[in-house]
Amino acid sequence: MSGSSIWQALIEHPEFIAMLTIPPVTAFVTWAHVWMALKMLFYPIKFWGIPISNLPFGIPGLGWQGIVPRKAGKISGVIVDQTLSKLGSLDEFFQAMEPEEMADFITDAVDNNLEALIDEIMNERSDTLWGRVPYAVKRRIYAQAHEELPNIMKALVVDLTYHVEDLVDMRQMIVSTMENDRKLMVKMFLKVGQKEINFIWHISALIGLIFGIIQMFIFVIIPQHWTVPFFAAIWGFLTNWIAIWMVFNPIEPHYVRYLKFFRLSKSFPFIIPEVPHIAKYNWQGGFMKRQEEVSTVFAEIVVKDLVTLENIMNEMMFGARAEQTRQLMKSHLYSILETPLVSTTLRVGLGRREFGHLKNTIIDKSIHATMEPLRDPYLNESRASKIFGLFRDRIRALSPHEFQNLLRPAFREDEMTLIILGGATGFLAGWLHLILVFFPIAG
Repeated sequence: MSGSSIWQALIEHPEFIAMLTIPPVTAFVTWAHVWMALKMLFYPIKFWGIPISNLPFGIPGLGWQGIVPRKAGKISGVIVDQTLSKLGSLDEFFQAMEPEEMADFITDAVDNNLEALIDEIMNERSDTLWGRVPYAVKRRIYAQAHEELPNIMKALVVDLTYHVEDLVDMRQMIVSTMENDRKLMVKMFLKVGQKEINFIWHISALIGLIFGIIQMFIFVIIPQHWTVPFFAAIWGFLTNWIAIWMVFNPIEPHYVRYLKFFRLSKSFPFIIPEVPHIAKYNWQGGFMKRQEEVSTVFAEIVVKDLVTLENIMNEMMFGARAEQTRQLMKSHLYSILETPLVSTTLRVGLGRREFGHLKNTIIDKSIHATMEPLRDPYLNESRASKIFGLFRDRIRALSPHEFQNLLRPAFREDEMTLIILGGATGFLAGWLHLILVFFPIAG
């Protein structure tokens, strides 16, 4: 059948007008349901609906929670295992933060409040004893503490740095951070993959338009109304799959030579003619093509929100291995209690048992006193700047297979759900299209 005869058959078809609506409707519906699927990937952050306990597969109830925030722990664990763990060790990152500078910062902050801290510790254990200690003796204890503090803190920070791999589980630290702040997980994926998300959304309309044209000709060959929702479901299913596939595939670059006649411009006249020449096109997944650009964005997120000084020290002091940290701190902080003046004053006044309790109080108060300056925004920003370049360069050096795992886990986790959702939405839209457009015309 020639092209003219096909066109003639289309014009003479009794439902020609309805058939003409198939391509634009398919394009719009595809664009809309892909937008919905992408939104459902990230939102809502918290479960929205009716909670029901003991449902299979960990389903929280009748409702919806974004796939990424719902599975923040699992997805972040995959990212750490497949990507972040390949960038270097926590010991290396901590060393790059220049711990000696951190020790000076912490020492200055603690030293400014040292006398109030000593008073707080002593009054908590025995306000009567501390009230009876002559002020001259207190002044000598304060002075000795001021004198010992810089050496103690420097030795402590160096020791913590040396044992950071034993005291901090980087995987657990990052997973805990993501689970406790699911908005951060969503923000990370949106910042890293916003261009890919927009590409999936917009390319779906073009794919839908092409499928709509195909469906229009299918209707000429098979003039059955059931084909409208049936093929709409197939197009909805295929569109989501194709759009996601194009973002991540091919993983490795493939250079294709072609004859180039023009180049595109962002300003008028948009298309600028060129002398015909052979050019190379890199056929590769869109996300992998942006590795250099994404490396900068992701490195910034890592150093400001994930592998931060505050997060490392928080995990060290209060995480799963906190008891090991306490034992290490004891070996440094208890030394000040063993000086003749302090030891004699406290042992005689408190007794052996209370003196032992005092040591535990000193550790607890010291941890809180140390963490306070470690939460300082300036200190964290200055440490982040020292490791930013390290992370950025190493992310750039990842292989395409390793690099794709910065974004791929967000889609892979429930990719089939999104694809099936596209098919179901396409079917419903096709059925509605059939009722509103084809049946009135047929009637």
